[in-house]
Amino acid sequence: MASTQSPTKSSNSRHQAAATMEENDPIELGRDMVEYVREYVRENPETAALYALGIGFVLGWKLKIW
Repeated sequence: MASTQSPTKSSNSRHQAAATMEENDPIELGRDMVEYVREYVRENPETAALYALGIGFVLGWKLKIW
């Protein structure tokens, strides 16, 4: 029996699958995260500085070489 799916529907579903793959692309997700963090830091510089200070303190405390 012949396929009931038309070529238009098939190409449309392939296009949707490609769009979904682009949304889940790790490089694109990383770029989006960097853009979000930059925007957050511009809007909240004091909070971002305190986060950086806290993370630096914990890493310095845990990664002592002595």
